[in-house]
Amino acid sequence: MKSKYVTLVSALLISVATFAQKDQIKAAEKALKGGNPQEAVTILSTAESSIANAAEAEKTQYLFVKGNAYLELANKKVEEGKNLSLAAKAYQELLAVEKASGKNKYSILALNSIITIKGKLINSAIEDTKANKTIDGANKLYDAYLLDKKDTINLYYAASTYVNGKDYNTALKLYEELKVLNYSGKGTSYLAINKISGQEDLFNTAKERDAALKITHEKPKNEAIPSKRGEIYKNIALILVDQGKIDEAKKAISDARKANPEDMSLALAEANLYLQTKDFETYKKIIAEILEKNPNDADLVFNLGVISANAKNAVDAEKYYKRVMEIKPDYVNAYINLAALKLEDEKAIIDEMNKLGNSEKDMKRYAVLKTKRENLFKSTIPYLQKAHEIDPKNIDVAKTLLNVYSALEMPEYKALKAKVKEMEAAAKK
Repeated sequence: MKSKYVTLVSALLISVATFAQKDQIKAAEKALKGGNPQEAVTILSTAESSIANAAEAEKTQYLFVKGNAYLELANKKVEEGKNLSLAAKAYQELLAVEKASGKNKYSILALNSIITIKGKLINSAIEDTKANKTIDGANKLYDAYLLDKKDTINLYYAASTYVNGKDYNTALKLYEELKVLNYSGKGTSYLAINKISGQEDLFNTAKERDAALKITHEKPKNEAIPSKRGEIYKNIALILVDQGKIDEAKKAISDARKANPEDMSLALAEANLYLQTKDFETYKKIIAEILEKNPNDADLVFNLGVISANAKNAVDAEKYYKRVMEIKPDYVNAYINLAALKLEDEKAIIDEMNKLGNSEKDMKRYAVLKTKRENLFKSTIPYLQKAHEIDPKNIDVAKTLLNVYSALEMPEYKALKAKVKEMEAAAKK
């Protein structure tokens, strides 16, 4: 008789706890509807210890309200990154519970919320990087990847952003994950001109772009997205070199090249590694191999120019950029980079001019430097004009050309200045 009494009391205690959980969830829902998500979170926290043993219906309802409360806090910009992650975690737990039970009362709503959170994390990450909160941005990009691991580009962007934030250890872990996934990022960009804005818009698929062409867009074009493996292995190698693990770095890229012998971006990455470690003979050997296999590949030759420029080898950089122009006369970045390469010499000229005094000797030297600076500007004009001709909407090119015209007091300045003002006004709309 006594044992039956104990069983009855236990049953009553469970029943009371269940009613308490339901009341707490209802109170949290009421607070949320009343515009008080923080109060809802506080109420739900009191039920957290007992929810693990709750019935499936109460558990999923609890997780749904919890996710909604954290998401609403994020929408109110209250610790946005933290609360987006907490909301996502609640929704993911909900999906796991309903998947195990075979029911999907909240699953569709939770999935839609996760998609919303993913978009918010990415947009917030972009804002963070603009505000120089690089690591915060990287964390959000990685959280976005964890929400949807099929979208591996967010893992790539997270790794790159950690590099920019100088968190090399975390970046290396993410690059290693990309390596395991054999991620390349190679693909196609689907572009078209917006008839209203005149801007070139990017579409996710050819189908989306083709639908827009019937209404709002025109002049479609496709652009190949090159493999990112080279950059991934290059950064792995550079991090390992920074950590003093040079042999590991060389092995990493060597293994990658063996696995992907046709991927020239990896060959470039290996060349860059030997350049960084000052093994110039091996560097030159790899460069020769690249050019022998692909003498007319404009992208590869352009990248050789970039590597040479980064190595402060202006002679080779200019040679490669000019070769790109021969292969593909409308390769706008070759003209931009060659102009920029030449303009780098201006700083040394200005620094010397500023140090000069008013003596006769100094004044003569000043005149020589002034002429040298003018000749430097004149040498960039053909390349800037060609870049502007190829890409007339590139405001940075237009402004650089405008500054050159101004420095040389050229008559073309006035017309270009008016055009730049129009471009700036259009950009603000």
